[in-house]
Amino acid sequence: MNKSVLIASILALGAVAACGGKKDDNASKGSGTATTTTTTTTSTTSTGTGTGTNAPAESRPSQGPLPTVQPLQLPDDPKRKEKAELGHALFFDKRLSGDGSKACINCHENADGNGGHDPLAQGVGGPLPRHAPVLWNTAYFIKAWAWDGHLDSLEAQVKGAVGGKAMGVGDDKLEDKAAELAKIPGYKALFDAAFPGTPVTFDEIAGAIAAYEDTLVCNDTKYDRFAAGDKGALSDSEQKGLDIFMGKGMCSACHAPPMFSTAMGAEGGVYFNVGVGTQGKAEADVDPGRMKVTNVDTDWAAFKPPSLRNVTKSAPYFHDGSAATLDDALKVMAGGGIPNKNLTAIQQDRKLSDEEKTNLKAFLGSLECPETIDPPAKMP
Repeated sequence: MNKSVLIASILALGAVAACGGKKDDNASKGSGTATTTTTTTTSTTSTGTGTGTNAPAESRPSQGPLPTVQPLQLPDDPKRKEKAELGHALFFDKRLSGDGSKACINCHENADGNGGHDPLAQGVGGPLPRHAPVLWNTAYFIKAWAWDGHLDSLEAQVKGAVGGKAMGVGDDKLEDKAAELAKIPGYKALFDAAFPGTPVTFDEIAGAIAAYEDTLVCNDTKYDRFAAGDKGALSDSEQKGLDIFMGKGMCSACHAPPMFSTAMGAEGGVYFNVGVGTQGKAEADVDPGRMKVTNVDTDWAAFKPPSLRNVTKSAPYFHDGSAATLDDALKVMAGGGIPNKNLTAIQQDRKLSDEEKTNLKAFLGSLECPETIDPPAKMP
């Protein structure tokens, strides 16, 4: 499994890294141990700060080599296509929920960039504690799903969502739900094709949905085309914004290309405290984030940086959905975060000018995914 990824220097002058992603059978075994200050990476990208079109090319990251998304490496599985087809149907099926009112897609609509529409995800049992993230390239995480990385596989994520408040089935009723779906005539052929000769259990359902989510790959944005050599793919403003992103803005310390999340491809993920969710709250009322998993004090209120792919479409932002607009989110991130006892050292006021902010937003627009998550041609 390729563990190379993403972050170079997590201190005040942190730099940039690039990553590829691989997933193998070990991705669902064990738990992550990365902390907020993980620094073990291989840096492959320039971190120059030049932003003007007259700056030397070597000082402009946009004019140098840029990383591209590497193919997702998955274990051999002759039934992968059939499992993904079954998982596709299940992802869109409200019958998977406890009361028949919710499907997985309801928290990941295309209209919201396939992130959550509401600040806090709305489940069958009411609001959940955190915002629903964008799913593009989620399979590139390694033993680090959910905002705090407590889930070590996509299968575990499915079980947690269906058994918990999101879908409201109940952890002790998952096998009952599997038996219920197996009795639906339209599903019988799909289960037989994906898992021939295997009794239908919820493990099969979780595996099928995970196989479908493995197909949700975004790798053809304007940035991706530019990085692959199409130098007309980004406008002058977008290229200047990329320079800010990689240089003065230091955005790449937490959102390194090509994944635009330093947590993708890093086994166990990486986590940062930028102060979100701490303001105006007693310490006991703050979501502890990664510390709930590790019991390490320095992980208090630290969360996994989400991918910025589709970021211009996926408002609201942050793990608590507290930033209603992209401007609100940039104000926090480029302005030094929200002061608290555990604020990461790389979070500083970058003092961006209005023009630099405009160019930065233009670049973020180049990360819009052309793909959409569409229902199957026919539901069972």
